[in-house]
Amino acid sequence: MMCDPCLPVCHVRPAKGWVNDPNGVCRWNGRWHVFYQFNPDEPRHGQTHWGHASSEDLVSWREETVALRPRPGQLDEVGCWSGCFTNDAGTPTFCYTAVATNPADAVGAIATGTDDLLRWQQAETPSAPRVGAAVAETRDPFVVWIEDRRYIVQGHGGLGVAAQVLVYDATDLTDWKLLGPLLEMTDPVAAEHAAADIWECPNLVQVDGQWVLVLSLWRHNGVQGELSGVRWLVGDIALAGGVPRFTARDGGVVDEGPAFYAPQLLPDVDHAGDPRVLMWGWSWELDRDEAWLDQHGWAGVLTTARELHLRDGRLVSEPAPEVLAALTDEPSDGWSAGEGARVVTTTGPGRLVCSDAEGPDAVEFAGASTVVVDGSLVEVFTDGAAFTTRIYPTTGSVWRVEADGVRVRRLG
Repeated sequence: MMCDPCLPVCHVRPAKGWVNDPNGVCRWNGRWHVFYQFNPDEPRHGQTHWGHASSEDLVSWREETVALRPRPGQLDEVGCWSGCFTNDAGTPTFCYTAVATNPADAVGAIATGTDDLLRWQQAETPSAPRVGAAVAETRDPFVVWIEDRRYIVQGHGGLGVAAQVLVYDATDLTDWKLLGPLLEMTDPVAAEHAAADIWECPNLVQVDGQWVLVLSLWRHNGVQGELSGVRWLVGDIALAGGVPRFTARDGGVVDEGPAFYAPQLLPDVDHAGDPRVLMWGWSWELDRDEAWLDQHGWAGVLTTARELHLRDGRLVSEPAPEVLAALTDEPSDGWSAGEGARVVTTTGPGRLVCSDAEGPDAVEFAGASTVVVDGSLVEVFTDGAAFTTRIYPTTGSVWRVEADGVRVRRLG
């Protein structure tokens, strides 16, 4: 059977089914684990499970058994939506969004795992009830420690409901206590950089010693909801009576491409023991119709693991050093589709071109860049700015890079 030239081979996703948000990313017992929204039955969103992949090097990913499944008649009957991983006094624990009927009625829930992270027990009762007006939606819990106290932040909002990030006392993971808003749209910097109807997938971490809040923007276009990119806000946290409040100082775009959403961040340490933050995002399919999805049998992929830093006040990202350390040189600057993933570096501006592609066949970059190409996934990193897009090769396609100082290396 001929391989699918569009299917990424060095990024997180199984061979079949639907994939969206990365969830529960963690480093546990010496391996990285990435869980993700997953429909194993068809390449469409629905009946959301949590898939699972693990890796020793951030390049070679091993597909593991499904971690969470919708349960008939239970609080997650419709789906186990986005959430995070935390170490609860030695017990691996997921905090996730449980949907029994529709998104507006979602609740917060937990699942506890075995030490190998392969078997999970989903709770039968919620840890947090739905909140807000009847049309309000709350979802995507993320655990953060502030001054030795554990909190959970969740996105909140809806059509006619102001977007907020809610914060909970998560001392007891079976009972999240709502403390109020961490951030509201009344914050002028947030309103300028991150206007939305719902702030989805809030991630609050310290990057290079400063608090950074990453928000995915859900906006209503008058007919339906639209996923409208991802923004970062850098700011300060004030604690009043144990209740944190975030005030933004500046903001910007996390990824400037058309196919990046719902990232999850992982506070980590590098080989020298210094703190760092890694990030994975979801890259969806661009302009693929139902026939294409059925023919290929899959949709969605997670991005390269990226390391985040603050540079001159802005959030920047590059492929994690482990990814770049796994490269081997190729003898030419062109390669055929279906022959594996490549990482290309250049010393100046240029363009990546794919012959005989289905749809758009090129992407340009404005300066010295690192370009990751894996199947149909294309990630361009230029001076700390990331651009994620999709280019769909056919079996006869050839990739090439037109730029100065081109170096092509094989990934994986």
